[in-house]
Order: sequence, then structure tokens, then C-alpha cells
Amino acid sequence: MEATAQSRSARKRGAIMDAATQVFVDKGYAGTSMDDIAKLAAVSKQTVYKHFADKEKLFAEIVLATTHRADAMIDLVADIPADPDRLQENLTRLARQFLTALTQPQVLQLRRLIIANADTFPELGAAWYEQGFERVLATLAGTFQRLADAGLLRIDDPLLAAHHFSGLLLWIPVNKAMFHGGPRHTQDELDRYATAGVTAFLGAYR
Repeated sequence: MEATAQSRSARKRGAIMDAATQVFVDKGYAGTSMDDIAKLAAVSKQTVYKHFADKEKLFAEIVLATTHRADAMIDLVADIPADPDRLQENLTRLARQFLTALTQPQVLQLRRLIIANADTFPELGAAWYEQGFERVLATLAGTFQRLADAGLLRIDDPLLAAHHFSGLLLWIPVNKAMFHGGPRHTQDELDRYATAGVTAFLGAYR
């Protein structure tokens, strides 16, 4: 009986977080009320407050809950073999997967929401960056160091190289999305950015 109650409570908590994510994205932090979230989650406002003390704590929880998405990306960037004959092919495959993952509509919407509230919640924005994308960059830096140790790359600062690699890929599509709203790219465009970015990166670091 207790397990059933806990399961019901967990489902309600999940429904509240899903609803809150959607409402925050649609209306922004300032425009969102706990009433809006309760209505979309199909629970009472009292139930929302039972799980989350206030709107700020709910916002923080949904933001930090998304950092686990970085785990799959970390596995991806850590798994580049030191194969000199297929280095460009392997990096281009990584670049395409990297771009596809980081330009998903939900990822872009959340990024925009966090940036919009960075002045209000600077510690939350920093935590989201450190627990998410910064971990990916650190892993990518380790991969580049491994490739450099194998003689495939020439790198003095692997973390800076990781920033250069991601910047070459993300600058165009992410900036378009941030300023225009919504994804402004096709898969063919993403593939072209991936190919061109890897070519430029290897021109500097191989």
C-alpha cells in the first residue's frame, strides 16, 4: 500500500515537472504562475506546493533535471578511436551527432529560457552549464589529448581545442535559433556545418 502511494506521488511529481517545463518555456519564468502549472498537470495547486515549496525551487529543479542529458553526449565524445586512417570520418560522425543533439527544439528552448533568466538566477545558470555542457567539453578535451598522445593531433591546450571544435559546429545554427526563435536549419545544413567544422578544425590541429 505504501509503495502504491509512493508511486502515485512520483507520478504526480513527474506530471508537475513536465507541465512546469512546458509552461516556463511557453510563458517565461515571470509569466508563469503555479496555477498555470497545476492546471496543465491536472492537479490542485496545493499538490504543486506539497511537492515544491515555491516557483523558484520548481524552476531550479526542472532546469537541473535536464543536465543528465549530457551523459549520452559524454559517452559519445569519449568513444573516438585513435585511428589515423579514419580520423576525419570519425570526427565528422561525432560532429553530426553533436549538432543533432544540441539543436533539438527542446534543448534550444531550455537554453533560451536559462539565458533569459541568467541575471535573476546566476547560480542556477552556472550550475546548468557546469553540470551539462562543461562536462561534455572536459570529456572532449580528454579525447583530444588522447588523440594528440597518439600523434593524430597537435594540441597545446586540449580544453581550448574542445571549445574551438564545438564553436565551429554550433556558432551558426545556435545563434540563428537564439535570435530568430525555433530551429532554423535542415538536416542537410547541419551535415554541411559538421563537415566544414571538422575540416577547419583539422586544418588547425592536425
